[in-house]
Amino acid sequence: MTQQFSAPPFLEPVFLKAPVGGVAPPRHRRHTLPASEFRNLTPQDAISVFEIEREAFVSVSGECPLTLDEVLNFLGWCPELSLGWFEEGQLVAFIIGSGWDQEDLSQEAMTQHFPHSPAVHMHVLSVHRHCRQKGKGSMLLWRYLQHLRRVPGLRRALLICEDFLAPFYLGAGFREKGPSAISVSNMRFREMEYLLAGQAHARRNSGCWSAWPADISVEEEG
Repeated sequence: MTQQFSAPPFLEPVFLKAPVGGVAPPRHRRHTLPASEFRNLTPQDAISVFEIEREAFVSVSGECPLTLDEVLNFLGWCPELSLGWFEEGQLVAFIIGSGWDQEDLSQEAMTQHFPHSPAVHMHVLSVHRHCRQKGKGSMLLWRYLQHLRRVPGLRRALLICEDFLAPFYLGAGFREKGPSAISVSNMRFREMEYLLAGQAHARRNSGCWSAWPADISVEEEG
């Protein structure tokens, strides 16, 4: 026997059918979120990005590389230069970049995006506090650099970092350009460069990045 229940406006009526023999069929749980996903960020991700960034940086230096407004700006201007790592729908690590059209980074690079530029300025790489010391920063950086190779016209990736992070980026294939002209709250940085054009694709499991610190927690300044 079939019972019909009245439904709220705009909803289809629900029909309940009595199971044959009084035994309900087994229900299979539907998984709608991938266990692990890498994708470009959108302005809708800005709050999650800023919460991870703020926790990572404010307790250490008192400064965030990007304000919430700047996060929103970059994710609106150039989402293709960002990459987020999501686990079961939750953001666990991210990188945000913007276009840069000069040889070296200057203070202007901290807040501006120049479309169709040959270089990307990597503003920040940050990992959620519950996911640190697990190699996620290294993996995300590897994914990001491979992603950048597919962005038309890009030739270089640039960033600034403090001295203690330089070995991490050197091990990833960056080279040091020298002291940066950028300062933030009296902090000084090194400028690093990665050449995208013409480099062979490093294989994630090849062992060629064994010099990377296995337990480093990367929160890029700048």
